[in-house]
Amino acid sequence: MSTNGEYLRFTPGELARALEDPEWALDFASDVQDQEDEETAPAEARHFTTHQTWNLLGFLLKRLAFPVDIVFGEELIPEADDWGYEPPRYLTAYRVRLAADKLSRMTYGELIHGVDHKELAAAEVYSQIWDSPTSLEWARDLFIPLTEFFQAAASADHAMVIWLDRLPTARTIHHKS
Repeated sequence: MSTNGEYLRFTPGELARALEDPEWALDFASDVQDQEDEETAPAEARHFTTHQTWNLLGFLLKRLAFPVDIVFGEELIPEADDWGYEPPRYLTAYRVRLAADKLSRMTYGELIHGVDHKELAAAEVYSQIWDSPTSLEWARDLFIPLTEFFQAAASADHAMVIWLDRLPTARTIHHKS
């Protein structure tokens, strides 16, 4: 079982509906994930995953006092069930624009500057692979696409729903029983 960071772009109307009807939001997220090709470019995608790098990215961004919580989201969707580990959270379109702007001004080298892999191990950053200095390169291939995903969402004036999903082997959203 692994834990993946998941992101879904919502139009303002879709977000309003999600806040009123969290069950609809869960079905919508599941439908988008099922229909979207994993090869879709981040700038064109409605859904994006940081796979297991979510905690590393969160740790690194927190060190830099990043102004938006792009790993867990900021606002809880009221009355939503767990979509994995906990209920989903969202970022307003304004917060998505702020995050996109800040991400676009940052390189991955700046993000990891001064971080020692031993610091990650001591902080117990998921997924516990911090046995060498090169392990910090693990999230590089997802940082640029995540930035592109946020920039596209910001350009479209989209909000974003964010959640951590437990995945046994394939991409799924856990529906309530």
